[in-house]
Amino acid sequence: MRRHTPPTAALQAFEACARHLSVSRAAEELHLTQSAVSRQLAGLEALLGVRLFLRVRQRLVLTGAAASYAPQVRAALARIESATLEVLAHQGAGGTLTLAVQPTFGTRWLMPRLPRFLAAHRRIVVSFRNYTTRPTPLDFAAEDVDAAIMLDAGARPGIASHRLVADLRVPVCAPSLMDGGGMATVAGLARQTLLQHSTRPRAWSDWLAMMGATDVDGFRGPRFHHHAMVAEAAAQGMGVGLMPRFMVAEELASGRLVVPFERSLDAGEGYVLAYPEASADLPALRLFRDWQLAEAASV
Repeated sequence: MRRHTPPTAALQAFEACARHLSVSRAAEELHLTQSAVSRQLAGLEALLGVRLFLRVRQRLVLTGAAASYAPQVRAALARIESATLEVLAHQGAGGTLTLAVQPTFGTRWLMPRLPRFLAAHRRIVVSFRNYTTRPTPLDFAAEDVDAAIMLDAGARPGIASHRLVADLRVPVCAPSLMDGGGMATVAGLARQTLLQHSTRPRAWSDWLAMMGATDVDGFRGPRFHHHAMVAEAAAQGMGVGLMPRFMVAEELASGRLVVPFERSLDAGEGYVLAYPEASADLPALRLFRDWQLAEAASV
């Protein structure tokens, strides 16, 4: 089947011109003459049958078609470069896995376990990108990541998802808040500061409703964007946090935090490893997925 793929040189010339809005600056970057860059642009426009640039006062202006085409070409060229560098670095063995991960999950759950994976697969390099909860689904191609570990966002066509850890939340606080019996009952939380997580605004309210504590306002209290900040605020005696138990396992073991009420909130969600189904057979991703699932099963 004939592919409608323009020459790489033409795409590189187009991308550089679209970024600089200047043929001369694009030519300088690509180590070509201005006339060579202009020929590449003309050939690309002829191949596509659309105008890509207009000249306004000696400066290039993107047409509507070019404005839509440029970011896609840029992303494709970046992936080609990344794949080429990987082959050069690993000579076809091992590979690089780029993973988007929520910071606290990465720090509290993944990093303590990752040395075991790296020891078993020394030729695989794992790189990390910060993942934060967002209103729109993660675009794996646009953000150039192979996989992501995130709070379950529901089924998506074309995306594989594997549950790692359930999101079971329990109240946690410094031992000093337990002194004097101020939290002998759930009703005592009315006299405590409730530490809120900004991406889970209903968590405290749902936990209190489950416990039948209708007289405690579950929405009051300072808000924090990261679980790690909630955990540290709780350990410093600033209030009571509602945390996934696995994220504070170290503080609970050391006694910096205690659980005043053992019943956990289970919203049916959990942290998952997600990736495009089309990437399922990438060797590095397959090895990492199998290892993650084995680690999750051993908890």
